[in-house]
Amino acid sequence: MPKRLVVVAAVVACLSGAALLPGGPGLDGAVVLAVFAAAVAAWVLTDLDDTWVALAAVCLLAVAGVLAPAELFATLGADLVWLLIAAFVLAAGLTRSGLVDRFVAVLPARARSVRGLAHLLAVALVVSSLAVPSTSGRAALAVPVFTALAGVLAGMPRVVRALAVLFPTVVLLSAVSTLIGAGAHLVADQLLQQATGEGIGFVRWLLLGLPLAVVASHLSVEVVLRLFTTREDRRARFALRGLFPPKGPWTLVEKLAAATVGVVLALWCTEPLHGLPPALVGLVGALAMTVRPHQVTPGAALKTVPWSLLLFTAATAALGSALVASGAAGWLADAALSPVRAAPAWVVLLVVVVVSTAAHLAVQSRSARSSVLVPVVIPLALATGLDPAAVVFAATAAAGFCHTLTSSAKPVALFSDLDGVPTYSPRDLLRLSAVLAPLHGALVVAFALLVWPALGLPLVP
Repeated sequence: MPKRLVVVAAVVACLSGAALLPGGPGLDGAVVLAVFAAAVAAWVLTDLDDTWVALAAVCLLAVAGVLAPAELFATLGADLVWLLIAAFVLAAGLTRSGLVDRFVAVLPARARSVRGLAHLLAVALVVSSLAVPSTSGRAALAVPVFTALAGVLAGMPRVVRALAVLFPTVVLLSAVSTLIGAGAHLVADQLLQQATGEGIGFVRWLLLGLPLAVVASHLSVEVVLRLFTTREDRRARFALRGLFPPKGPWTLVEKLAAATVGVVLALWCTEPLHGLPPALVGLVGALAMTVRPHQVTPGAALKTVPWSLLLFTAATAALGSALVASGAAGWLADAALSPVRAAPAWVVLLVVVVVSTAAHLAVQSRSARSSVLVPVVIPLALATGLDPAAVVFAATAAAGFCHTLTSSAKPVALFSDLDGVPTYSPRDLLRLSAVLAPLHGALVVAFALLVWPALGLPLVP
């Protein structure tokens, strides 16, 4: 560890010194680069809490006078932070009502084969991403379903292992469906809005991200099945209706929870018609969800909000904003990625996607990866004549792949160690990553070049 710290200190010193040379971003840029590099090193090389590191970094910038205290505290009151709080309260109401359990259980009960079961589970997980704004939360909700299936399919160990891999894989890849699917999305959208004056927004993100989430999830199903099961396993027939018996008519609480979330989603998707900000709509919906006869109280709902994640999101957004405002991000992008400036648009896109996909090996926090990558990607896009929103969205989508190590993402770690249930080994994850990582990267590139332009987000404006 000491040797690593010496190397990190040398890198920080070199970056800071280079930033002070003629043509560099100057003193403010040098300070931001030094703090930024130290924060990344702490995330990668130490066991320090990610949120503590991010808050310490932005406090240093504020004390140094590079980041105005008002700008730092403003990130805590940003619309997207309130949107995330409201989304967690709505998710708590859905869960407490029993509607989530009803929905997750009804689809597996219809399966008649292993392949059918796997694809129905993917459908359930993709739909859950629209209502539950946390990959960890969705993974935790899926654990009881997996353990029940593992018990019934205990005589098919290859299938059980495949399902263990499948759940966290789809949970992570389906998060791109919505703006609230991961804190990294909020960081990316806020940094984009600060740098260009216009973010992507909830409706546009849903339009662009949901098709990718659906295709990526079902593609990953086929990859997992072919890697971990045989043809005979995939064709095996069974009936699971006895495992997930019908729950009877919907209760009043379930109907009210479904109606509340349905109205909120409808208002989010029709923002251009009524003009109400998504954060305000979400807040009103969260208030409605905590009024009786709903089963969740305001106090209980607020306890489900990951306040550490919100602080981390706000701090990393402030750090990324300082990188952009000081000119450090533009200088770094110019220095590191100048060889691709004259390259065709698809080459620039490919480089961004490859770097974003591989970034989880160095920076394990998804939000931290966005705070590292997005401030560099935006000036690169502007310098090469590409649409910053398109490049940022592609980078964020690619960064959603984090399956190589158990430490790469919380859902992967959660399903790797379940008491009494055989799951997967680190070697299994390496097998999956070797196949799925390039496929997912190619899928993101294909969407950026062919699909998203047709949906209103061209790579070249």
